[in-house]
Amino acid sequence: MKKITDQVYYVGVNDVNKALFEGLWPLPKGVTYNSYLVVDEKVCLMDTVEVDFFPQFIHNIREVIGDRPIDYLVIHHMEPDHSSSMALLRKYYPNVKIIGNKKTFSMMNGFYGINEDMIEVKHGDAISLGKHTLNFYMIPMVHWPETMLSVDIDAHAAFTGDAFGCYGALNGGVLDDDIDVEHYWLEMIRYYSNIVGRYGTPVQNALKKLADVRMDYLCTTHGPVWHKHATKVVELYDKMSRYETEPGLVIAYGTMYGNTAQMAETIAEAASQAGVKHISLFNLSKTHYSNVLRDMFRYKGIILGAPTYNNSIYPQMEHLLSAIANRDMKNHYYGCFGSYAWASKAVSILQEWNETKFHFESVGEPVEMKQAMSPEVREKCVALGQAMAEKLLAE
Repeated sequence: MKKITDQVYYVGVNDVNKALFEGLWPLPKGVTYNSYLVVDEKVCLMDTVEVDFFPQFIHNIREVIGDRPIDYLVIHHMEPDHSSSMALLRKYYPNVKIIGNKKTFSMMNGFYGINEDMIEVKHGDAISLGKHTLNFYMIPMVHWPETMLSVDIDAHAAFTGDAFGCYGALNGGVLDDDIDVEHYWLEMIRYYSNIVGRYGTPVQNALKKLADVRMDYLCTTHGPVWHKHATKVVELYDKMSRYETEPGLVIAYGTMYGNTAQMAETIAEAASQAGVKHISLFNLSKTHYSNVLRDMFRYKGIILGAPTYNNSIYPQMEHLLSAIANRDMKNHYYGCFGSYAWASKAVSILQEWNETKFHFESVGEPVEMKQAMSPEVREKCVALGQAMAEKLLAE
């Protein structure tokens, strides 16, 4: 039994087997599907878990409440990793009332055919459980349109859905007070950049709505429960949703035979020698682009490079370009480089993406290499790295 605070319990599960979150994002340290119980005169369950883990889920619930019924189920977010146990749960607790908003119920009917025993709440509504009262806040597009958040105003516990979540399974403990959370910080940034990244404005709107709400515990649907570091977590989300970055540099490149890699390493060396301390160098041939997106939300400088491939651009770079455009990132410096054997294309494509999609501030001159490194190309790579360093250090 895992107690969070007075009458609030954790009943979520670990998933250490899934390789890709949403079929897209690598999970080297697993992920959690978090659910919570508020046990008062009325018993209220906060979200469910992915249906594959239902046996463990129902065991966790019964460990806390025994044979007591569940009176309410609050669904903060309808994504199936949090809602797909709903139909099974109703077989065990047939009288449970489901609390959600109008958009929740539309999705619930569409996903699971559930359209009865529902209580609709709107922004600012409240429901009493006895000693504990839940206040509800609508936070649409963080990151689905039905997303909402509830706060137990007596325990000062916020049940936040995917907001403030992160990748990474739990290693025994639940509260951040009781565990080493160091490895979660980068996974929080990677989670945000992958899942929530394009919704900076809705996140800012949500934070404004919650500015005066006391939230001592952030009970998210992924990752630890944040208590000791709750303020830091909110500040990090605020920073990322404002696209605020540090003066570091991300260099991401594709390479087939190592020639484009030489260009990337020369640019990185030049930037380092010019004084840039934080440089992330990513070979897209072996590093998943979710890590590149993570560091683009951390650092202001971006330099992308790729070889021409089939009269277009290296496929892994094309995936990254599309992902960057999809996240509507702002306030970056941008440079590019590329190579070709007999027909030039990659550099012009990298320039076109920035001109038509990204709209970042261009820095330095694009560098193009035919076949292999020459003294002239090396000099241009050095110049690009130095130009980016000068821009970043001027910050």
